[in-house]
Amino acid sequence: MSQKLKILISGGGTGGHIFPAIAIARALEQMRPGTEILFVGAKNRMEMELVPKAGYKIEGLDISGISRRHLFSNFSLPGKLIRSIRKSKQLIAGFNPDAVVGVGGYASGPALWAAIRKKIPALLQEQNSYPGITNRILGRYADRICVAYEGMEKYFPKNKIVITGNPVRQEITALREKRQAALEYFSLKEGGFTVLVLGGSLGARTINNSISGCLDMLSQNNIGLIWQTGKSYFAQAAELLRKYPAMRVYDFITRMDLAYSAADAVVSRAGAITVSELCIAGLPSILVPSPNVAEDHQTKNAMKIAGYNGAIVINDGRAEAELGNAILKLASDKELRRVLGGNIAKLASKDPASAIATEILKLSATE
Repeated sequence: MSQKLKILISGGGTGGHIFPAIAIARALEQMRPGTEILFVGAKNRMEMELVPKAGYKIEGLDISGISRRHLFSNFSLPGKLIRSIRKSKQLIAGFNPDAVVGVGGYASGPALWAAIRKKIPALLQEQNSYPGITNRILGRYADRICVAYEGMEKYFPKNKIVITGNPVRQEITALREKRQAALEYFSLKEGGFTVLVLGGSLGARTINNSISGCLDMLSQNNIGLIWQTGKSYFAQAAELLRKYPAMRVYDFITRMDLAYSAADAVVSRAGAITVSELCIAGLPSILVPSPNVAEDHQTKNAMKIAGYNGAIVINDGRAEAELGNAILKLASDKELRRVLGGNIAKLASKDPASAIATEILKLSATE
């Protein structure tokens, strides 16, 4: 083992993979100062910008996921996978990590597989209640699997599983204390009802279209918005909101802690990390699971929360017809908001990033 702890963290593609990876890195640095961390991500994806901004080195792989819209583009995937595994082997040989962590996303598979083949301790962080096929395969060979939900022994070897919860951005804590600062940040007044609308870091067409179709109804009922549209829909949404002074629109929200603090309710997709953030925020939520994800895992995530009466779930195909009325129901029913917010808050995990970092240190045999 190297005298200085070295950890390689692989994965990315969306904020739902990147922010947990950064949270794990920071927890490692707090628990073991001086730890050297190298990220491996996918070229031309968000991590190549966000990880350096967080102060970490990153290497990019020429890898992408399966396209369900452009089937012919999938013919290049085998070659990309082979090249990505080859480059991962080179990076691991040069960096010589004490352990490798996979957080999901395009780059996670090749790097974790290369580490496993070289018999480097490997930890897999599974965010969802239903793992994709890549993680189910890797789980057979990884040394430790950190999960957010009970019952995961259906997919992974029971003796490798540790329930840690999903790590989230460290700033999403003590939200009540930030309420006044949040209202000032978004130029909102206390006493109004504001809905935070999220479609993930890349935007969500169904949610955007559904919100666009009910702006008049929301405005007539004095409901304000903090709306993250993603880049592709931002210009159109900004034009629509010119006549609605209580509504704010952004392509990407950098201060999510203030967005949660300013909101009275949330409309969102049901990605694992967003759901984990909603648990910590304790906000009443309407979840619209994306159908365009592997294994339909967002629906499974959402139904887990709904099973605890912690959120309203609307099918993607019915969102344009039902979302506006669901928002009105939340706005008018204080008791419903109290019940949903209280129940989802009970599902929050305590300091998942530190729990995962502890498992990494155990694997690296340096604890």
